[in-house]
Amino acid sequence: MQSQDVAPRPHPASAAASGPVVDVEQAEAALVEHYPRLVRLAYLVLPPSLGRNRRVLTAHALTQRTLPRGRAAGDASVVPAQKTAAKGRDGDPGYAYVRLRVLRSALEAGRPLTFRAWPKRAQLPPLLPRVWGLRLFPRSGGADELALDQRLSALSAPARAAYVLRGLERLADADVRKVLTAAGEEDPAAALAEADTMAEAGGAAGAEGTFDADGADRAAGADRADGRYGLLTSPEFDPCSLHARPTDLMRRRQHTKAALAAAAAVAVCGALLGMPGGDGWGPDGAAAPPYARNPAAQAALDPGRLTLVPATAWKSSARTDFSVWPARGRLTGDKALLRRALAVWARPGESVQVSATPGTPSGAPPGPPQLLYAGEVDQSRVVLLHDGLRIVRYAEPKDGTQGAALDFARVDSATEADAGAVVLGRTDGNVRYLTAPWVRTATVRDLLKPAAGTTRPARPADGVTEPFASPAQRTGPCRSWNVLELTDRTGTRLLTDLGELTPARLTSGRPGQARDASAAAWSPLACSLAAVRGQGVRSVNSWEYARQSLPDASGTASWLCTRADTWRGGGQRVLAQFQAPGQRYGAVTAKAENVAACGSKDPHVLAGVLWKSPKGDWYLLAAGSKDMASVRATGGISGSARGALLAVRTEQGARATLRGTLDNGREITGLH
Repeated sequence: MQSQDVAPRPHPASAAASGPVVDVEQAEAALVEHYPRLVRLAYLVLPPSLGRNRRVLTAHALTQRTLPRGRAAGDASVVPAQKTAAKGRDGDPGYAYVRLRVLRSALEAGRPLTFRAWPKRAQLPPLLPRVWGLRLFPRSGGADELALDQRLSALSAPARAAYVLRGLERLADADVRKVLTAAGEEDPAAALAEADTMAEAGGAAGAEGTFDADGADRAAGADRADGRYGLLTSPEFDPCSLHARPTDLMRRRQHTKAALAAAAAVAVCGALLGMPGGDGWGPDGAAAPPYARNPAAQAALDPGRLTLVPATAWKSSARTDFSVWPARGRLTGDKALLRRALAVWARPGESVQVSATPGTPSGAPPGPPQLLYAGEVDQSRVVLLHDGLRIVRYAEPKDGTQGAALDFARVDSATEADAGAVVLGRTDGNVRYLTAPWVRTATVRDLLKPAAGTTRPARPADGVTEPFASPAQRTGPCRSWNVLELTDRTGTRLLTDLGELTPARLTSGRPGQARDASAAAWSPLACSLAAVRGQGVRSVNSWEYARQSLPDASGTASWLCTRADTWRGGGQRVLAQFQAPGQRYGAVTAKAENVAACGSKDPHVLAGVLWKSPKGDWYLLAAGSKDMASVRATGGISGSARGALLAVRTEQGARATLRGTLDNGREITGLH
């Protein structure tokens, strides 16, 4: 009899208990048909700490390994499938089987490695798929997707799996327990209980010029499944629709023979001349091998040619920006440290973690830069440099271990108000700043508690503040938002950490007339700053552009516009927010990117929202800036009004498009 490679067959009794039997062809058909959905499931369950690139590759690898091994042509292997009472896709035993295999592997990938047991294959970086020379990541979403990803990262792996099975797969809790148990989880009830803590942030919604009742209904506290889980199907969590970016173009352009020769030379020089000393670093530290030698490049690498500004230069200079910051810190005379910082800047090696704010070039310095700081910060040695266009932060471990960090931030055209502080380091959710020499006092204030007063962190003569809690790395609900309040000879201003080297300045007022904001003005809007973290933001302005008396004598609501401008000029983001009477925070009703609205070039704005009155009636509310001659709604809701305010009775679920006419006859559309 001809032998045949088959997957292990369960005992008949156990097979009957576990459901129908699936042959390999059926499982393969289900895998091919539902591949994007299975990869999305793996991506959502995998721990976010892996990073977006590795999560994408791991999700694809786990999904592609779901079929049993040892299959040959014409094989009739069988594998046990999970029983399910669902219809359609979930009623397919082949799909249930591959989904279970994907879920089990994703849960194994999230378990920590231990010394007592060999790591499982899912816990190791995937060998395949592999795209050499590229980093892959899904398209970026908005503030809602970012908030959901942060809340998912706070859950345990089983709780994430329970949440995703509920939302993406629409399984009942009883079925979720069965799937988690089959995947090897010992306490599925605890995972479901933890998943219950997830709650999508509410808020009135209106997108792309249309307004539906779902957003306003969620603002009222409704708990519908589509509202809670709809974001799981967004492009933010789609590992099959990807962006690609290069890894290291300079090193990839080298020929194979030249790379081998350079590697051999580095190995020989490292053995003979670059042996680690007392601090574990060679002369160039974590820098890559040199690839160019010319006078300008060599001058930029010479620590003896660094620009050192006198301590009092800012008092007499016509400019008051980073160019007049003096060199501070206890290690400004450490030539070996400064040489390593310059060499890594010019040629970051593979062990260097490089980051740059959007629109910031990360190339070598054009000449000898200016030294701003060199000293020990927490567990690192830190060097801050400035080349007229960028602030560059180099950090290496104090214990001499290999690896370093290099961060770039664009600061060209900075003013005195923009050059008040630079981030020296972040540790355990805290941030530490180096303040400008002209700063007289530095205090910390919680925007969500503006009346609670301020605390003054210790700030020695070198201008380095003691660490305090930062909102840049916070996950979970927004319960506080600390800002740095600086006072100098020109006044007091608020700066907030948005995850970059330079904090963003908070202002308020009509575009073109904005001034430094007070904590009270930003208190209702503080949590919305999370939507612009990591975008190279220079300043964020808030503006109450309208106040509207609500129907049914329900009080007066405020309409606010928040605009984040960047150092590079593009990528600006605009949010329209609606604050009903009695609400502590504003609800985002519309958002837009790369638009002139609500800015100094176009200080006009129009937005709307569906609102439910205390009497239970639904209205379309819209408001424009004060120079609006008329507002009209078309589509599912028809109505118009003279002036900048519109209130039209409607029904739940209606949709409309807004248009406004300015006093000069120009037409504008509602924010998208």
